[in-house]
Amino acid sequence: MSTSPLFTERLILRPWPSADVAAAASGGRRPGWAPDFPADGDRVVAGLLAAAPDPAAARGHRQIVERSTGLVVGSIGLFLPPTDGAVEFGYGVVPSRRDRGYATEAARAIVAFALAEPDVRTVRAGVEPANAASVRVLEKAGLSRLGTDGETDRYGTA
Repeated sequence: MSTSPLFTERLILRPWPSADVAAAASGGRRPGWAPDFPADGDRVVAGLLAAAPDPAAARGHRQIVERSTGLVVGSIGLFLPPTDGAVEFGYGVVPSRRDRGYATEAARAIVAFALAEPDVRTVRAGVEPANAASVRVLEKAGLSRLGTDGETDRYGTA
C-alpha cells in the first residue's frame, strides 16, 4: 500500500510526519495545524502511531490538509492489515471545518484508495446510530448499512 499523498479537489491526505506524531501524542502544537487540531481522536491515533513497533503500521493513516490554507484539519486512517479482504477506516474533521463536506471528500478518497489494493475487497466503518452526520458521510462515500450490535451500526462497501 502506497504512502504517497492522496489529492482531492479541496484536500490533501498525507501521511503523518514524524514531528506531527510526536507533538500530537505528547499534547503539543505544531505550525500548520488548524487552531482546534488535534482533536481527541487525532491524539489517540498519534499515540498509536508513536507506539507502533513497525513503521509500516502507519502507512494507512493520513492527515487531512485543507488545500486552500495548507492547514491540517483532521485525520483519516485505514486499520491495516486487511482481515479476510476487509479493512476498516475511521476519520475525524475538527469542529472549525465541519459542514463543508471535507469528511465525505476524504472518505471517498480513502475508500477508493483501499479498494484499489489487490488484497482489499471491502471497506468498513462503524458509527453510532445517533451520529446522523457520520452516517451521511459513510453513505455518500458508497457504504451501505450492514447491521448493528445495538451500540454501533456497521457499514461497508459490500
